[in-house]
Amino acid sequence: MGKGIETGELNVVTGAFGFTGKYITRRLLAEGKRILTLTGHPHRENPFGDRISVAPFNFDDPDALAASLRGASVLFNSYWIRFPRGPITYELATKNSKTLIRAARDAGVRRIVHISIANPSKDSPFPYYRGKAMVEEAIIASSIPYAILRPTVIFGTEGILINNIAWLLRHFPVFAIPGSGNYRLQPVYVEDVAETAVRAADADSEASTMSTIVDAAGPEVYSYNELVYLLAVAVGSHARVVHLPPRLTLVLSGLVGLALRDVVLTRDELEGLMANLLVSNGPSAGKTRLSDWVAQHADQLGTSYESELGRHYR
Repeated sequence: MGKGIETGELNVVTGAFGFTGKYITRRLLAEGKRILTLTGHPHRENPFGDRISVAPFNFDDPDALAASLRGASVLFNSYWIRFPRGPITYELATKNSKTLIRAARDAGVRRIVHISIANPSKDSPFPYYRGKAMVEEAIIASSIPYAILRPTVIFGTEGILINNIAWLLRHFPVFAIPGSGNYRLQPVYVEDVAETAVRAADADSEASTMSTIVDAAGPEVYSYNELVYLLAVAVGSHARVVHLPPRLTLVLSGLVGLALRDVVLTRDELEGLMANLLVSNGPSAGKTRLSDWVAQHADQLGTSYESELGRHYR
């Protein structure tokens, strides 16, 4: 029987029905932990069945949110938004995150393991990165011991960026690269991020009593040109790769998004990528090589499109 069940300790995971949160939940369940997920979609189909409990975020009711967290030893937090949509803005996501952190403090949560982003900065010109930095600042000021993980770009079976590049290469005769394509990124495997997160919360680990910030990046660094070439070869694409001005690329991705009823690429994502913000400045925490993973999953990679709007808003 797992330690979490023996001691009755509770682990709370935000977004266990999503991407990173799902992999963290799987690892915790494999260790026999008791799990509650906080989600914005409490009535969505639960892939874990009765193995986990489900509660809404309740950002508008901090007392109810704190009550749902009471008794939890660790909060694994992956809550954020990829882009603004209607009333859901980065400012609101930052406010909600701070409400969650205060609720965790009031509920007596003993540790926060937070999934952030590589290279956040309150001085960033990009709202996505500024908001992430403000959330980190709130966690650090909360007095709760923490582990902050800063992933670069996460890949895996349900990942959006790598999969959808492969999908576009499979389905379009032309693939547009913004600018020179020489800017870099350092993809990290979702299983490696989940392993790092769970290890950072291990009650038997010395790290569980310390506060730390970890760059979660993979062992390989690619230029965007190299990444597109890797994926094109893997999926047998015959698309013509062209270099276009970044603004024109955004316009074209917007047109594709209209056809797909999704947001394919945001300005923050493009400019952050071109500013080399998806590369770590420290040692890589991930061990899985993207090149190996792509070779193993080439038959499935990009065969279906992963919709952000479909996943979170519909």
